[in-house]
Amino acid sequence: MTLLSNRSTSAKIALSVILLVLMLAAPLFLSEFRLGLLGKFLAYAILAMGLDLIWGYAGILSLGHGVYFGLGAYCMAMHLKLAASSDGLPDFMSWSGVEKLPAFWVPFQSPAAALLLALLVPIAVAFILGYLTFRNRIRGSFFSILSQALVIITVTLFVGQQGYTGGTNGLTNFDTFLSLPLAEHSTKLGLYYVTVALVGATSLLSLWLASSRLGKILVAIRDAENRVRFIGYNPVAYKVFIYCVSAGLAGLAGIMFVLQEGIISPAQMGIVPSIEMVLWVAIGGRATIFGALIGAVITNAAKTMFSEAYPEWWPIILGGMFIIVTLFLPKGIVGTLKDAAERYGWSPAKASSVLKTSPPPLAIRELDKNQ
Repeated sequence: MTLLSNRSTSAKIALSVILLVLMLAAPLFLSEFRLGLLGKFLAYAILAMGLDLIWGYAGILSLGHGVYFGLGAYCMAMHLKLAASSDGLPDFMSWSGVEKLPAFWVPFQSPAAALLLALLVPIAVAFILGYLTFRNRIRGSFFSILSQALVIITVTLFVGQQGYTGGTNGLTNFDTFLSLPLAEHSTKLGLYYVTVALVGATSLLSLWLASSRLGKILVAIRDAENRVRFIGYNPVAYKVFIYCVSAGLAGLAGIMFVLQEGIISPAQMGIVPSIEMVLWVAIGGRATIFGALIGAVITNAAKTMFSEAYPEWWPIILGGMFIIVTLFLPKGIVGTLKDAAERYGWSPAKASSVLKTSPPPLAIRELDKNQ
């Protein structure tokens, strides 16, 4: 068992090193356009890992994470738009008859404030929604429906306030960030490496949370919330906390997305993008962290490849890929590979591991054992 455990740890380290080397070496063999796409996909991966924390480990299926992603992106874009405005007033406001910069735009004149608010605003919204719903024991499909209602409300608000948000066009036409021209290759390369660093930091944070006592409690809540409550834990506090962490990571992904993509609009935080985000995790593998990362990159790369090669058929091809994964790889890519490794003796079959779906009594025993 010790040998198998060492083998498993070595495999995880090897996978981490391979992924890191590939990401760092990508600028050497990708064009500027393809590198920009990869940077965008890695920003999505940050969101996917945060989504995996709440869905894979805590059992919270959010179909509204596009809102948190969009809020983070908009906060960053508001600063970029102000920096690109010669008279201090964004062009779309002038077109809409707004003569003075609205008070809620003023803090975004500072890049530090914009970065901070891009994290805090999604966290605040997630805290309000999470606390009100989890306190009232709303979960499962009911919570998923409420999260989609949040998407509809937010998108409608952003589209309707043309003079303050840019309406359906969103925010675009950015020039600089921290006095660095965003169109320059060196700036794009720097932003890509920052994204890689944030992906690494996010994966380490997610793995640490998942393997800690908090991770065990989240899995126990996922499998038997009432039993967790009966032995003295407060599931509401844990669920709200991890939901806010996930929302903050989505906001961070939004920051890096808008810096590299150069645009954010209400369409990018709608219902369809929010559902696609869940598919990234499902395809990569729930409760695997690396699976969420790989799923986000592979799914979006396939989407780009199919749309370029088969512009008329790519939605059908992509839909077929989702169906095949759902039917034949229900645990996702990484989950299926882990099962195969255990079956052939390449890694230990840890029946007591909280990272796997375990029966409720086992999850509770994991908590009792550490009390």
